[in-house]
Parts: sequence; structure tokens; C-alpha cells
Amino acid sequence: MEFRLPDLGEGLTDAELVSWAVAVGDTVELNQAIADVETAKAVVSLPSPFAGRVVELLAQPGDTVAVGAPLIRIRTAGTEEAASETGRTSVLVGYGPEAEATSRRRPPAQSGVSRTGDEVGQREMSGVSRPADAGGRPKEPGLSRPDNAGGQPQEPGVSRTDDADSVAEEPRQRQSDLAFGATRAAATPAARKLARELGLDLWFIAGSGPGGAVTVDDVRGAVPVSQPRVATVPAVADAGPVRPSVREERTPISGIRKRTAAAMLTSARTIPQASTFVTVDCTASVELLDHLRGTKSFANLTLTPLPLVAQAALAALADFPGMNACWDEAAQEIVTKHYVNLGIAVATERGLLVPNIKEAQTLSLRDLTREIGWLADTARAGGATPAELRGGTFTITNVGVFGVDAGVPLVNPGEAAILCLGSIRKRPWVVRDEIAVRWVTTLGVSFDHRMVDGELAARFLATVAGFLEDPLTLLSRV
Repeated sequence: MEFRLPDLGEGLTDAELVSWAVAVGDTVELNQAIADVETAKAVVSLPSPFAGRVVELLAQPGDTVAVGAPLIRIRTAGTEEAASETGRTSVLVGYGPEAEATSRRRPPAQSGVSRTGDEVGQREMSGVSRPADAGGRPKEPGLSRPDNAGGQPQEPGVSRTDDADSVAEEPRQRQSDLAFGATRAAATPAARKLARELGLDLWFIAGSGPGGAVTVDDVRGAVPVSQPRVATVPAVADAGPVRPSVREERTPISGIRKRTAAAMLTSARTIPQASTFVTVDCTASVELLDHLRGTKSFANLTLTPLPLVAQAALAALADFPGMNACWDEAAQEIVTKHYVNLGIAVATERGLLVPNIKEAQTLSLRDLTREIGWLADTARAGGATPAELRGGTFTITNVGVFGVDAGVPLVNPGEAAILCLGSIRKRPWVVRDEIAVRWVTTLGVSFDHRMVDGELAARFLATVAGFLEDPLTLLSRV
């Protein structure tokens, strides 16, 4: 029986195989984890939908596998004889959003967990990260009919693959798809076909369909992109081992880097962006954080400036909801959201991830501190789920942890703005007409100019700055 890559979430068309947990000849149990795949920037463990012996691994780590493509062949104990007579059967297990946990209970704060940061403790909280969920339970596998000579429809979710011509054609079609990136970008089947015919790479076409999928009209309106040709290297005499070049190094674009590149390309090509900045005297906020770190409420948490900035941004979004919106191209509408799924940009070894805190506007400063630390640790450990990486409405990025004073981030597709926090340093500042040493930072906001005018962005940013200059006004609103 062939286990095919299931649909791991809405709008996901493929996944990259990270690693196998089994090998040919191994015996697997029902729901045993057999492989890890990466999709939508999250690593998900795939459970086996049946028990048996592994006959063949149909993909290798690093391969990008389309949803519905075969991953592994397993011979079950009860069907060994039947399989030899009726051919292979394929099982496509459904996951989907309904099988995915959209929220998870966070563990209570671990006592004694702390870490020192830069001069004002701007590092995200470290602690005990929780292992990632499997992403959903597989459905019961379906059974194929012994034969289909009478033209009867097969059982739902089961496809026959014993037709020699179709089996031979599948690798050729998959290679054709991969040559033009068709299985690596969300697109309608008609758009994939047209893109192949025109020689276009779907990754370089902005989609206007549901979930950003590329449509036929998108392909027709795209500017052709030259495709790289595969060069044939002439055979040469064996001159011993080939040493890698010390001047250049080539890294395949895959996984998080490929998906980040696609998202940023979409952002740059489809969103008219602008940015504005403000420099803030946040001495009062630094003093408040120093005080709160010594209180019982924050005894087991690493309190940094980021949660306070997040709370200031959430309060400002309540005053200026137009900053928490998205652009619906199909309906030609601006969708203003009265809830905030707050994205926190996290640098990991695998690349940049932006998990988001659901309903962040309901959380206190202490809760925000715990949630930001937990999300950051989980993302760095590779345990962020697709649900935690999707559905963000507003994002904060903290370049200050790297000692950078300011930045101009790109707006995430599907959002209206992103707030950037720079480093907090002691600087000379004019206070009551006298020079004094104060804690100062620079805030910046990039925004989608289709939805947000410069006035709205400036008033929003000035409000956030005002809360940091006088944090007691912020706490009085909670």
C-alpha cells in the first residue's frame, strides 16, 4: 500500500521531506511517526495510517513532494497475498485545517528560567520549549476494490496505481512540473498547465486567487521569466578528487529560505510600501521594566522591552484599527480586523519565522511576556505548527537584539503594517532645555499604502512612542 502526502493545511500544495524515521524492512505500527516534512515553515511529523513492513521509500530527504504524491510503500500483514494479485493501493490521509490544532495550552512558567541579554535585556525569553504536535490525527485508510473492470467508481480517498502507462507517465509529468516550479506554488490546475506551456515560473507570479493562488489570468498577465538551462558537462579524464571552490559556495534554495523568498517577492511586487520613523526617550519604560522584574508576578519570567512594546502597539491598534487590516483583491475591499493575531519575527537556524499570538489584544503584560518567550523558544526548536505560523494580522520585528538602531522591514502579505523596534541605548537627550543621558530607541513602521495613508501611520507610531515615553498611561488602559 502506498501512503501519499496528505493535505497538511489549507492552501498548501507541497512539502519538503526533512527526514525518515523508518527504513526499508522496518516494521511500523499504526500511527507510528514515519517521517518529518516541512511546509509553511513548520516541521510536521507524519504518522503511518496502517501497520506493516516498509517495502520502499519513494522520496529522499530534501525532495519537494506534491500533495497526493506517493511517499512510502508499506506491505500490511493482511494484504500481502491480495496485493500480489490486485496490484498496489494508495491511501491519501486527510489532515486539513479541521484536523489541525488552532490553539494549544501553554505550560506554566518554569521556575528559575532566566537569561541575560544586551544592556537592556532585549533578548527573547528562553526556557523549556514544548514538543510540537503531530499536526492532526490521520483518518482511517480506505480500501481499494480488487478490480474495476465494470467501470464502478472506487472508494473515496483511494486511487489505483497499477496501470503501467499511468505509472510510467507520473514521473515524467512530475519532472515537467518541477522544471517550472508548478508543484511549488499555490495555483489552479489550469494556471499550472498554462505556465508550463509559456515557460513561466509560478514562484515569480503574484496570485490573486483564494489564499494567494495563481490563476489563469495571473499567468496571462505575467512577464515571462527566463528559465535556467541545464548544462551538459562534457566528460573529462579522471584527474583525482575534485576540490570544492574556496571562492564560492552554492546552497540549494529550499525549505524556509525558498518560502521566505516567495513571500518577500510577493510583498515587494504587489504591495506599495512606505515607512516612517520616530526616535523615543523610553527611560521611563526601562525603569518600569527594572521595577517589574523584581516583583512576584514576573519572578519566573525574563521580561524584556519587547512585551511592553507589543502591549503599546496593541493599545495603539485599538485606537487606529486601520493599521490592523488586509486587502481583498478579489472583492476589492479593505477588511479591518477587530482582533489581533500578533506576529513576532524570530530568527532561527533554519531561517526567519513569524509565529503569531492569537487574540493578543486580550492578554496582560505578564501573559504577553510568557507567550512571546514560549513562541520564540518553540520556533527556534522547530516546533511551531502551521496554525501558529498562519493567520497573523500585525507583526513586530525586533532588530535591536542585534545591536541595530533601525530597520525598514517588508510588510507580510495579508497584513497592513509591520512595526520595527531598534536597539535601546544610552544617548544624550534634551530634557527641560538641558542635556541629559537617557535611554533612547528608534521605532519604525512599514505599511501598505493602498490601505494606510501617511497620516494614519504617523499617528499610530506617535501613539506607540507616547506610551513608551509614559508607560503609566499605557498600564492605566489595561
